Amino acid sequence: MAALVWSVRSVDHALDGETVYRELLADEPVAFWLDGSLTDRAPRRVSVLGTSAGAEVVVRDVADGDVFAELQELLAAKRARLGAVPAELADVFPGGYVGYFGYELKALTGGAAVHEAPTPDALWIWADRFVVIDHDRELSYLVAVDEPGSPSAAAWLESSTSSWWMSGRQAPSIASMDLEAHLEQDRATYLAGIGACMAALEAGRTYEVCLTNRVRLPAVEDPLEFYLWQREQNPAPYSAFLRYGELAVASSSPERFLTVDADGWAECRPIKGTASRLDDAAQDELAAKALAEDEKTRAENLMIVDLIRNDLGRVSVPGTVQVPQLMVVESYRTVHQLVTTVRGRLRPDVDALDAVRACFPPGSMTGAPKIATMELLDSLEWSARGVYSGVLGYLTLDGRADLSVVIRTAVLTPDGTVVGAGGAIVLDSDPAAEYDEMVLKATATIGRVS
Repeated sequence: MAALVWSVRSVDHALDGETVYRELLADEPVAFWLDGSLTDRAPRRVSVLGTSAGAEVVVRDVADGDVFAELQELLAAKRARLGAVPAELADVFPGGYVGYFGYELKALTGGAAVHEAPTPDALWIWADRFVVIDHDRELSYLVAVDEPGSPSAAAWLESSTSSWWMSGRQAPSIASMDLEAHLEQDRATYLAGIGACMAALEAGRTYEVCLTNRVRLPAVEDPLEFYLWQREQNPAPYSAFLRYGELAVASSSPERFLTVDADGWAECRPIKGTASRLDDAAQDELAAKALAEDEKTRAENLMIVDLIRNDLGRVSVPGTVQVPQLMVVESYRTVHQLVTTVRGRLRPDVDALDAVRACFPPGSMTGAPKIATMELLDSLEWSARGVYSGVLGYLTLDGRADLSVVIRTAVLTPDGTVVGAGGAIVLDSDPAAEYDEMVLKATATIGRVS
């Protein structure tokens, strides 16, 4: 096949993500926006927005085969056609695929295919037209990857951006709805599921169960407007918007599933433990302190950390798996969360997709032990989780990855809006409190107004 070349145009300021999306991507059949503007947690805040000029998208269901291996082959083929990543892109976004792996792909990693999702189990967009916004350095890059002399690549690089900004955004109608009235499993049913989890815990079948539910709401008229509302109401480090035809995914996830850096270090940052933010500063500080010291929450977190250490250990150099940060409170606009960092150096014979496979699905969304607990969840949950509980982000040409856990996420289609939410059940769980936590998480996703 013909060689591909990089074309890069630099812009001497940080473009506005909303403007870039509206002017360059709103009319594209597929588009993505990985929104790094809303957090100060990373040393570099970078947003990436783009599309595939030929609508080159990997869309797969679990029955279609091993999508992890397929993406490894596709990345290798792209690398063979491209030269080295341009220096200005090397430490921001070196090109690749952007998309998600849905929860039902657990059938490829030790789980079973019990429920069938109405949305694709995997969706990955080849990013050959994209904009990188470096918010910290106040720089932007317009990038095209194409065959030499491509007129469409040249046109992309000449795309102009203005500086207008929409303010005074209206809340979507679903933000004022009673979410509990739209739960797939009502309060009594969900509490009964918690009871079944408690029985399995007492029998020693599992140590922790991440039971989830779904809120099923009407369709929204404009998915982009919903995402823009969501990012205002619940800004998060892994905010993202993906669109594929009539399917859209609007995410305000605070949780890292997995990163793999240029030196082969893999890192997971599981969240276990959530508490509401409070208006009174003193009371809010006490709420964060109570979360950090809560024995049940710490037990939840520790069990998932042990599971992830085991998952990473399967693909890491022996002796390199470490926990540099154990159970630290991180605070967002609507919630406090208890976060741990687990790291390992990947073996020379494995790559980022091998690491994804080893750790998928996220342990913070299953419980422990993973396989047995997923079997229990399959029997208690009525429908596929779909995109929710999967992972979303990018896989790069130079072997890196940055993926979030798909929580605080709405999946939008013309048939409706679906929001997943849940929590970890352990032996000393209070069922009523677990139900309330599940509703809190769904509410944060929608940006509910009274």
